[in-house]
Amino acid sequence: MATFLYKLGRLAFRRRHFVVLIWVALLTLAGVGAASAPAAGTTSFSIPGTEAQKAFDLLEQRFPGASADGATGRIVFKAPEGQKMTDADNKATVAKTVKALGDGSEVVSVTDPFTTNAVSKDGTVAYTSVRYDAPGMELADSTRDALEAAGESARDTGLTVDVGGDALEAGAEMGATGEIIGLALAAVVLVVTLGSLVAAGLPLLTAIIGVGIGVSTITALANALDLGDTTSTLALMIGLAVGIDYALFIVSRYRAELAEGRDREEAAGRATGTAGSAVVFAGLTVVIALAGLAVVNVPMLTKMGLAAAGTVVVAVLIALTMIPAMLGYAGGKIRPANEKRKDKRKDSGKGEAKDRGKDTGTSAGKPSRPNMGTRWASFVIRRPAAVLLLGVVGLGVIAVPATQLELGLPDDGSQPTSTTQRRAYDLLSEGFGPGFNGPLMIVVDAKKSADPTAAFTAVTDGIKGLKDVVTVTPATPNKAGDTATITVIPDSKPSSTQTEDLVHAIRGQSADIKADTDAEVLVTGTTAMNIDFSQKLNDALVPYLALVVGLAFLLLIVVFRSILVPLKAALGFLLSVLAALGAVVAVFQWGWLAGLIGVEETGPIMSMMPIFMVGVVFGLAMDYEVFLVTRMREAYVHGESPSQAVVTGFRHSARVVVAAAIIMMAVFGGFIGASDSMIKMIGFGLAIAVFFDAFVVRMAIVPAVLALLGKKAWWLPRWLDRALPNVDVEGEGLKALDATRPTTKQHEDRELVRA
Repeated sequence: MATFLYKLGRLAFRRRHFVVLIWVALLTLAGVGAASAPAAGTTSFSIPGTEAQKAFDLLEQRFPGASADGATGRIVFKAPEGQKMTDADNKATVAKTVKALGDGSEVVSVTDPFTTNAVSKDGTVAYTSVRYDAPGMELADSTRDALEAAGESARDTGLTVDVGGDALEAGAEMGATGEIIGLALAAVVLVVTLGSLVAAGLPLLTAIIGVGIGVSTITALANALDLGDTTSTLALMIGLAVGIDYALFIVSRYRAELAEGRDREEAAGRATGTAGSAVVFAGLTVVIALAGLAVVNVPMLTKMGLAAAGTVVVAVLIALTMIPAMLGYAGGKIRPANEKRKDKRKDSGKGEAKDRGKDTGTSAGKPSRPNMGTRWASFVIRRPAAVLLLGVVGLGVIAVPATQLELGLPDDGSQPTSTTQRRAYDLLSEGFGPGFNGPLMIVVDAKKSADPTAAFTAVTDGIKGLKDVVTVTPATPNKAGDTATITVIPDSKPSSTQTEDLVHAIRGQSADIKADTDAEVLVTGTTAMNIDFSQKLNDALVPYLALVVGLAFLLLIVVFRSILVPLKAALGFLLSVLAALGAVVAVFQWGWLAGLIGVEETGPIMSMMPIFMVGVVFGLAMDYEVFLVTRMREAYVHGESPSQAVVTGFRHSARVVVAAAIIMMAVFGGFIGASDSMIKMIGFGLAIAVFFDAFVVRMAIVPAVLALLGKKAWWLPRWLDRALPNVDVEGEGLKALDATRPTTKQHEDRELVRA
């Protein structure tokens, strides 16, 4: 592989005009497609194989035209102190609001609170519900504006009025200010790491082009493939992070090759052949982790993973082709590693002698000081047991809150208190009880029953006798009379364990009901959907881990030609993920330091967070593992002792890996400023996971383990060594070229001889 990528890098360097033109054309094509594509709707939230989804599908079949997936809006009214909503003036305001709401083109129905018993017992709170014929994110802006305008008009009469419901759903705001700050910090890190604005600009430019192609393609296909805004947000987040990192790896290796005395085309080829090989395998682990989300069998999650994986593929291809091409354009503006800016007023010969002295480990006749990576690796090798113990125990302590993990999906109750959705949620809880915001819908399928009416009555009576039930509405049958819906209002809030227990209790009665009446009882609704979704993700976590970690383990065996190194990589990843989940629970569920990142409301952790974090963080963690350890493997293969190979790997790669981690943290951290709670949680979780994995696992635990294992770390059974393909990530195949291709220094020597 190294030889192939070496040739590809040299070709891209020489044919840079053609390579850049291709990528610009692809960006333009994707941009035109995105601009001309029809507006995207929402990603269908379906959970195949669950009872809630089965009930939902049955509703669409037995209650045609009911718009079961249509959005719902609620306007909640509260009378001023000393008044009742039943007062004449207040009733007139409500009637005017109901009439205004009924004029919308997408409105299916509007309820009058005084005829549907939607007034609290004390008479101070009332609400009207609006049902639409399209999901929340597919509603026209004019419809959403009309709902908010109706609430504002009622508020002007002196009532307390707030608007809630999924009709107000909109695309997730991605915190543009935070993203700009993240990119600015990434730019600063790149300048410090690479030593010039030109070198720092290349990773940023190529990452933006890659993300532009990926996100524009997703936007162009969003309507046809039913992709939601969260899909493009994830692709943007992952694409920026890996795009910058992969380009950084190659540019950094290019500068190191220049420092070895190679000419620029040769250095570009060598950088692509060596660091590019690490980029390919690192990218493959990310793609495996993201595409593996398909095993969960939740369409929304599958689409998110595949779209983000596609963006990663684009990032890898750009790093392997466009970066060498841009290096050709940069020319002498990118300097060799460790070369400081020369003072143009000084004699050029002295400057060249000084540079050559640095390359040989001296400066002005004195030994150069080892860099920070060398000093740190040497420290770890001297005290491997202590470093390993401290790292493992530290991450273990941080992971403790993960044992109290509570899963759920965000609703209006998790919104900031400054939003009208949250205020409407609180008003409904105040007037009708906390369970009112999470009603359960019971679907009774009595098609096979001899007496459907008796079956409906039996189900209703059975639910009334359960604990934590406040209200059970009479059964509402369809036109055929063979299916009915029953609404149950719990006594507890939607995200509580009591409500979850009630769902299980109702489902527990279904076997007896079916035995007595031949009717099937199904529980659905948003609350039941959330419970089933969380359970499905929990059940899929172990198979997903086995698939992703297993495939990546096999891939890393091929890369490192070792059994213990990939095993150590997988175990270290589990440590960092558990610690990151512990931090997420401490901040978003317990509220520790929540104010620092703008978390206004604590609550259950988003259901998809654990499995999503496992997928994304595993891929990103392997980036650092591959780039750092391939340098160690390269040194070991070339004859260094195991301990010295660790030091060599850190001397060449630690600075770049640290910079890459800081850049990833900056990019992910930029999404913490998003108003959407899911995006905020994902941004924080990924940023803290990268911190733990890069700075604790890869920088401390990895060298400590390798120091303790010694030569055993690189052991591989002979039969397996013969069976595995030789992918040559270390660039062993390029050594034969050293004797045939002159270096820059050899060119200089020839010029001196001719002179």
